[in-house]
Amino acid sequence: MIDIHLYAVNLQAPLVKTVLEQSVITSTLLLTLLLMVGLFFFIRASIKDRTEQVELLAKEPEESIFERLQTYFEQRAYRITTVDGVNNIVTYEGFVPPSGFIAVFLSLLAALGLVCIALVLALLYPNIGFAFLGICLLAPLAGLFYWRKAGKIEKVILQITTQTPITETPTRLITVTAHRDELIQLRQVMPYQLHEA
Repeated sequence: MIDIHLYAVNLQAPLVKTVLEQSVITSTLLLTLLLMVGLFFFIRASIKDRTEQVELLAKEPEESIFERLQTYFEQRAYRITTVDGVNNIVTYEGFVPPSGFIAVFLSLLAALGLVCIALVLALLYPNIGFAFLGICLLAPLAGLFYWRKAGKIEKVILQITTQTPITETPTRLITVTAHRDELIQLRQVMPYQLHEA
């Protein structure tokens, strides 16, 4: 009787092992697919508009500030498109090319994600095996998508207003609306203090 029971357990062991392996692979596939969804949205977000606004304070005369910023933006390949003398607003436009580094980086991320999903599919469907690695050929599409969509005309809106002087020297408030990266670069180069409301 003990021998029959052991024989029955031995028959069920491979079945239990197969069911466990199948459930582990299926759950791994599900997690990998969730990661791929996250990667898709990450790649899509690479072309998202990141326009922000920053306010800076300066003690210089208005003409000097405009002249300095005009020179800076011309060096950055921007040109003046509109001037609103009433509100003291100048709008610049310039073509911002896509980054080659980001295009390659996104392609590598996509390749890594596709390799992961291909390996899980190869475990799930061993008959097809490593033929699933062929989907990695789609990885350069991520870089191509970024390259085609990221290069665009960017606007920089500059406004200078004079604040009510508390001291004898009037303070100028410089409001710049531009892409986040452009604002970071501007703050590193310009000697103006950040206005904290």
